Amino acid sequence: MSLKQLSEEQIHSMTLEEKDRWWLENCFKGNMPQLTWRSAFTGMLLGGVLSITNLYVGVKTGWTLGVGITSVVLAFAFFKVLSKLGCGNEISILENNAMQSIATSAGYMTAPLVSSMAAYMVITGQVVPQHQTVVWISLLSLLGVFFAFPLKKRFINDEQLPFPEGRAAGVVMANLHADDGGKDGILKAKILMIGAALSAAVEFFRSEKLLQYLKMDKVRLPEHWDEFLYSFRFNTAAGSKALEPRIMGTLLKDLSVRWDTSIVMMATGGLMGTKVGCSLLVGALFNYCFLVPWAISSGIIAKVGWKDINMWLLWGGVAMMTTSSLYSFFAKPDMILAAFKRKHKEKNKDILAHIELPLWVSMIGIPLTGLLLMVLGKMWFNIEYWVTVVAIPLVFVFTLIAVTSTGLTAITPGGALGKLTQLTFAVLKPGDMGTNIMTAGINGEVALNASNLLMDIKPGYMLGGKPRHQALGHCLGIVAGALVAVPVFYLLIQNDPSKITSEALPMPGAQIWIAVAKVLASGLSVLPQSTRVAVLLGALAGVVIEFFNRRTRGKFPISAMGLGLSFVLKFSDCWAMAVGSLLFWALGRQLKNKQSVSFKVFVENQETACAGVIAGGSIMGIIIIILEQIVLQ
Repeated sequence: MSLKQLSEEQIHSMTLEEKDRWWLENCFKGNMPQLTWRSAFTGMLLGGVLSITNLYVGVKTGWTLGVGITSVVLAFAFFKVLSKLGCGNEISILENNAMQSIATSAGYMTAPLVSSMAAYMVITGQVVPQHQTVVWISLLSLLGVFFAFPLKKRFINDEQLPFPEGRAAGVVMANLHADDGGKDGILKAKILMIGAALSAAVEFFRSEKLLQYLKMDKVRLPEHWDEFLYSFRFNTAAGSKALEPRIMGTLLKDLSVRWDTSIVMMATGGLMGTKVGCSLLVGALFNYCFLVPWAISSGIIAKVGWKDINMWLLWGGVAMMTTSSLYSFFAKPDMILAAFKRKHKEKNKDILAHIELPLWVSMIGIPLTGLLLMVLGKMWFNIEYWVTVVAIPLVFVFTLIAVTSTGLTAITPGGALGKLTQLTFAVLKPGDMGTNIMTAGINGEVALNASNLLMDIKPGYMLGGKPRHQALGHCLGIVAGALVAVPVFYLLIQNDPSKITSEALPMPGAQIWIAVAKVLASGLSVLPQSTRVAVLLGALAGVVIEFFNRRTRGKFPISAMGLGLSFVLKFSDCWAMAVGSLLFWALGRQLKNKQSVSFKVFVENQETACAGVIAGGSIMGIIIIILEQIVLQ
């Protein structure tokens, strides 16, 4: 199935009304069934199971990744088999799309579990009851839905941001449901399974405890390829000495300049463009090969460790992402005003109003959900009412940043954005670490869910579906994800807050939230002067880069969001994603024979292969964690 889309020139030259009319005439599929009983049930079931993959990624990296492509292929294959057995019809393309919206929503429900909720439990030393966690994170997600739809027109209809995972899901669905007798779908299912098996095998052979238990430790893979480098020894006059490469006196591995043996992050890089991947790499090389070593050697960073490095480095990156997102959003003020204008004249009527989620739903839903959060926040977490009242409006600013990042890279920097909120509430409510974390959680998690809903809507827009149906599906996914992910999370921590941020459950996202809360508990005076300079320079850089991106219609080689993210992530993660994006770019240029297996796998089915690797590695990783926590203790 050929997907119709606007060219880059059309995106930058056509008005919003022209784009909407073009979409209605060329893409919209009318009343084709979408949110049916079987698509809803399948989405909730798959989403609940696949939320476990995101829990693993979150525990290990502090991030969440989409499960849309995985659910799309699995649902297609399942109903294909049922159809062959005479037990029902194949699932339609828009049913599959509604299903993936539900599944993706469920997958993202793990985000607060590995960030704000986990950090709050560590800070207070108390485990939040499961039912409170389910209700709280569900309300945050629902608020994200209400914030997302007023932004849809801008980022999807007008800006046409790629939303890499969403676009990948759309492409996969179009190919799966092509009129070729299902051959392409079967091929994609095979690629998905092989990629998943390969990634799962890598994770299995990286598990030191499990391999020791099985007496297979001789075939263990190192966690990082550079471990072979550090195991090399050479003779000196003083005796045998290990090789210890350094930059300005600091070991490379202490700077996170490493290459992880896991291939999950490389697959993530395969879902983003080379512009963002190269921006990540440029920023990582500058930060970890020059800026951080200089700061350590100068005594600005007193202790060599990821927490301290990240605490000093992230402020400039967050400032860059903030100003670039705000500049991009306010560069078109007419669209902002148009969203709130009443349309009295027929010529100004929104031609998509009959399928969009009405604006009044958000206008009512935001204050009502905010009120519920305010009441429950006081009851359960002792958050003063006025603090929540201040926190809710800040969500809008952070949602702009999160949506831009997700739209360009498929990564939502919820943790980094939360730090900016923590900084705000360190001024408004100094010394209260619990309030600092939970109010920052409101902003970070709502922005995350708003971004993810737009990620869900992207393939629906590509395929001609109704946004209203996907909004309802997203809400069903919230329920499914909360009911599955929360119990698994509590199984991992075993009602013991001390297990959070342990070696087995590192939760780097939560660690950073905790560190920031502790630092800011003493007030802003603890922030060094270099940090304030970094904020200023980062803010200016964000505006300048975004300005040139707009003047060149996206042809400027640097992405402010990608560059800003490199200040927040470890070098090893930036490196893996950059390598992944460049690897698939190179394969796309080198592989020319469209009939070859390599072309079909790495070019035509790039998104499917990457999705399989992410799913397989994540599921095996969470299984290993559970085994190590419960069986191998």
